[in-house]
Amino acid sequence: MTADLLARARAGQEDAFRELIEPYRRELQVHCYRMLGSFQDAEDVLQETLLAAWQGLGGFEGRASMRTWLYRIATNRCLNARRAAGRRPAQEWNVPGVQAPPEPTSLGEVVWLQPFPDALLEGTSSVPPGPEARYELTESISLAFIAALQMLPPRQVAVLVLRDVLGFAAAETAEMLDSTVDSVNSALKRARATLHGRPAQADPTPAAPSPGERATVAKFVSAYESADVDALVALLTDDVFISMPPMPFEYQGKEVVGRFFGHLFGSGRRFELVPTRANGGPAFGTYLRGATGLRHATGLITVTVRGERVCALSRFEDSVLSYFGLPRTLSPR
Repeated sequence: MTADLLARARAGQEDAFRELIEPYRRELQVHCYRMLGSFQDAEDVLQETLLAAWQGLGGFEGRASMRTWLYRIATNRCLNARRAAGRRPAQEWNVPGVQAPPEPTSLGEVVWLQPFPDALLEGTSSVPPGPEARYELTESISLAFIAALQMLPPRQVAVLVLRDVLGFAAAETAEMLDSTVDSVNSALKRARATLHGRPAQADPTPAAPSPGERATVAKFVSAYESADVDALVALLTDDVFISMPPMPFEYQGKEVVGRFFGHLFGSGRRFELVPTRANGGPAFGTYLRGATGLRHATGLITVTVRGERVCALSRFEDSVLSYFGLPRTLSPR
């Protein structure tokens, strides 16, 4: 940031403002996503943040860095969104062609959870986290971690993300939240304790791509596209876990998940998987093969691998495909 660029932005030159904030846009988007758990909500709050920064630029005194100032605005906008009544409600079962769900193991609470495209993570690590950060990027963007954050009270989420993910100092965090260091430390202690005691199915963290992961994922794709339930089950860990936001249905364990796939592939339904990556791990757009050769989108699934087995799957509705540049329909071959 140069004094000239800041002066031109304060004078109302929009191109200067865009140049001023562009280095931080991607990391602010990821920050809003961590806080809110929803890609769409994060996009909305990011726009609110940039508008507030544009309108409030005259009040930027330079006591903190531009980056810290923007994080302060974004965090407080996210807190307002978290506190607002009426998060997205759970949806009824709506898997096309499957009349009713198999009996779920449990009903999830974080039904607004959405995936985040890996392509948008590029450039977010140009500023390394502070020395007190406790999480690596792959863990702090994993679906399991994002879902666990949503179960915390809003202020605890803000403190934990600012301190343990981004590595801001306690004093910086307190100033961002108009709080005290003692209050920040207390909230951080409670948030850490809650995350430490979260259920086992929230633990899987995507690993960096490896030959072993690629081999397991290739077997998964082959079994899924051929509707081979036995081959799919053979690839699963004993404690495999499936979630389905915005539907609350959750399935855990090989036997239950096997029955789920049996329902999914019933009546001769066959799918094609189109690869992408989400939240640091492999993901696929799912397309139902039609009689005319057209393949219609049914959703997106993420796959988490542990060792040589699949330990977690999340299925999302087809509205998220646009975040990944995937079409709603594939033409006949």
